[in-house]
Amino acid sequence: MAEWFYFFYTALPAFLNGALVTLELTAVGVLAGFVLGLASALGRVYGGRWLRWLAIGYIELFRGTPLLVQLFLVYYGLPGLGLTLDRMPSAFIALALNSGAYQAEYLRGSILAIGEGQMMAGRAIGLSRWQTIRYIILPQALRLAIPAWSNEPVSLLKSTAVAFLIAVPDLMTRAKALAVQTYDPIGAYIAVAVIYLAMVYVLDAFLKLLEERARIPGYSVEGKKA
Repeated sequence: MAEWFYFFYTALPAFLNGALVTLELTAVGVLAGFVLGLASALGRVYGGRWLRWLAIGYIELFRGTPLLVQLFLVYYGLPGLGLTLDRMPSAFIALALNSGAYQAEYLRGSILAIGEGQMMAGRAIGLSRWQTIRYIILPQALRLAIPAWSNEPVSLLKSTAVAFLIAVPDLMTRAKALAVQTYDPIGAYIAVAVIYLAMVYVLDAFLKLLEERARIPGYSVEGKKA
């Protein structure tokens, strides 16, 4: 045990560098995915026929296929179409597309939970359809979505580990390099597990605080990532 603590102490700078990349992947994936998810949710609920089917196609495609396959298609497949991306942009795109599909369903559920009565009320006071969505429905729906949506950042944080397969210098890649250098894969991967656990705990605590502050009395929407 003392040997492992010494290994962890000496390798901590490398692990922290990898953890920063992991957090960067998570942040970009969640934020870009939120934009895609919100657009897809609005398109599916309020869009016309073709926009609705486009949103459904995107959501079902990226929720129905493994993230690893999506990552490989972006990194190895796009060059065949004449578009070559570096490792980090490829990981950002794959994570954002995957996360956006899941976030779309969380947001769609919260939008539908608001009810048609508020749309009718908004139109009755002279607001346009999109003004009603922007000023009345979305502010409530976004707060209502937080309990279900909060699964996504935590899940994506753990899912970023697949990026090491295209040599993104994240936490898993650092662990693999240290395992090779020290001939101690068990110690390296236990250290990674401890760091992931700490990051997940802190992120989950922050999201629970956000949920409590944004809670709307009388409303609840439950959700879990499939």
